[in-house]
Amino acid sequence: MRISTYKSEVINLCQKTVDCSLWVASESLPQYGIVLDAGSSHTAVYIYQWPAEKDNNTGRVEQKHSCKVKGPGISSYASDPVKAGESLRACIQEAEQWVPENRHHETPLYLGATAGMRLLNMENSSASDKVFRAVEGALQKSPFSFQGARILSGQEEGSFGWVTVNYLDDRLSQGLETTGALDLGGASTQISFIADKFDGSESPSNSVNFRLYGNDYNLYTHSFLCYGKDQALRLTLALQTQTGPDSISNPCFNPGYTSTKNYSALYDSPCVSNRKPQGVPLSFTQQGTGNFQQCQEMVKNVFNFTHCKYSQCSFNGVFQPLLQGPFGAFSAYYFVMNFLNLTDTSIPLDTVREKLTSYCATPWSQVVQQHPDVKVKYLAEYCFSGTYILTLLTEGYNFTSESYSNIKFIRKIKGSDAGWTLGYMLNLTNMIPAEAPDTPLLPHGGYVTIVTIMAILLFILFIISLRPLWPRCSKQPQIV
Repeated sequence: MRISTYKSEVINLCQKTVDCSLWVASESLPQYGIVLDAGSSHTAVYIYQWPAEKDNNTGRVEQKHSCKVKGPGISSYASDPVKAGESLRACIQEAEQWVPENRHHETPLYLGATAGMRLLNMENSSASDKVFRAVEGALQKSPFSFQGARILSGQEEGSFGWVTVNYLDDRLSQGLETTGALDLGGASTQISFIADKFDGSESPSNSVNFRLYGNDYNLYTHSFLCYGKDQALRLTLALQTQTGPDSISNPCFNPGYTSTKNYSALYDSPCVSNRKPQGVPLSFTQQGTGNFQQCQEMVKNVFNFTHCKYSQCSFNGVFQPLLQGPFGAFSAYYFVMNFLNLTDTSIPLDTVREKLTSYCATPWSQVVQQHPDVKVKYLAEYCFSGTYILTLLTEGYNFTSESYSNIKFIRKIKGSDAGWTLGYMLNLTNMIPAEAPDTPLLPHGGYVTIVTIMAILLFILFIISLRPLWPRCSKQPQIV
């Protein structure tokens, strides 16, 4: 007999004998968790749900909802920390609507901050602490079970992203070949993958060991701070403005595009602050020329390929083993390449370059006309961002024309956003067992329920068995 059929018969039997409404409700009652991704450019709130009855001792976690916080990332509120906490209010109220009220108090709430707060902490630790205090104060007032806020290390961000991608694809529970993870944010970028010949001995700082579902994984992961797309743009502009000009021609922007930038705003990041030229004017004007080849040559200059003390490196002297297996590229990778219609990696790499060349050369007026609903700030940077992504992948990480086809640009996997947040929550809640759990015929709750039902039925049968004695008792002669 199939377990599902057996279970349904038990429920039917229970419903005929006792009131099982409470048990049936508990069987389907889901659990929830909330993670806030406090990135450099914005904050996002993710609500996860999993069944109370766990499958193989681990609940199958699914993303039920996400909410993008209005405004910039929390690191942008360094001069007014209170607003960092206030900015989260609308999304937390939205979460209150998605999570049933009777589950609020037991729903864990986490906040993880990434490269934006890493940079702020490097630049001004006091301001960073004030932002965190404001954020924590706001979240402690929520009805959820706030579990704390902290800055994730780059290694954690990379490894949790890898866990998320492989968990959602069921590769971990089934012991399948894993997928590498490529994450690109505004201030940092991460690469994480399993390589057969990587044992961590050559570069221990890039090694993370996991034991998941009875399988051991030695993960290579590295995070490049200042190499997210927003900070990389600063790096390229810093190279162009070392002489303090009042105007520049920029091949990474469409022809006809013009904007004025403040020098102090450009150099207010730790990624470029030590490069600020002296005696510069207040601002400079940049004019787009839209040349992909020239833009790529300029972008290459932000990477250092001149030294490597290891057997092989990516860039900036960082060890990287040979690329292996398929890769999932998410976050800004997906959004930029999706806008450019370049998420299909079956397109030959040379064709990708041709399409980028064509897009960058498109007059700015035409780009604006074709995309009236896209904010100008984002629209203006797609030529640079696309060029940067292609350069990072091919020149930085050493993807070739052949291995580039192993990359899949993804936003969601089975309805859940790709990113580090799910892996972070799975780790904090010990949702993934180290050992492969035995698969019982029924979950623990099912056994308890069956035993309870059998006990009730035996009690009822016992009462019924006494029924023949009832008439005798009623016919006893009365004593007068």
